[in-house]
Amino acid sequence: MPQTFSFLTRFEFRLASGLCHTRWMTRSPGKQRLMLKWFKRCADAGHLPARSLYGRVLLARGVSPQDKSTGARYVLQAAQEGDSHAQFQAGCLYEHGCNQYQPNEHHAVTWYARAGENGHRQAAERLAQAYLGGELGLAQDPARAEAWAQYADHLAGQTLLEAPQAAPLTH
Repeated sequence: MPQTFSFLTRFEFRLASGLCHTRWMTRSPGKQRLMLKWFKRCADAGHLPARSLYGRVLLARGVSPQDKSTGARYVLQAAQEGDSHAQFQAGCLYEHGCNQYQPNEHHAVTWYARAGENGHRQAAERLAQAYLGGELGLAQDPARAEAWAQYADHLAGQTLLEAPQAAPLTH
């Protein structure tokens, strides 16, 4: 069931999102901490885009292992709620591993497929590459690789096409 967010939560997220693209804001460590505080507050309130963005920022730029673990937790929560960017990041997380998350090819394929089905171009490209090279525990399948590659091209051109289905892993 979708949550209704307060005006303040939506306002804080929009303000932080807009400001993080301005030079004068990103040059100051103090201002960066303020933006992260806003993103965290919105994420903790259950705002899905904030949860996804805050988690991805912590994963990418977190200094300590604790920051990266917290980022992974936010990303996985957002991925489970259907955010395609978080689903792609969850695929990367399980493909390469992170502090408390060991690499898991099955989970990586699952998250890449979900992200691709939700319109994430990079996830579709990664699945095409995996099918072509027999990576991530998938058997080489040029036909599926081509289907995912075509779907990624359609996503890049913003035309609608049904996502191909990911095959179950064969070990």
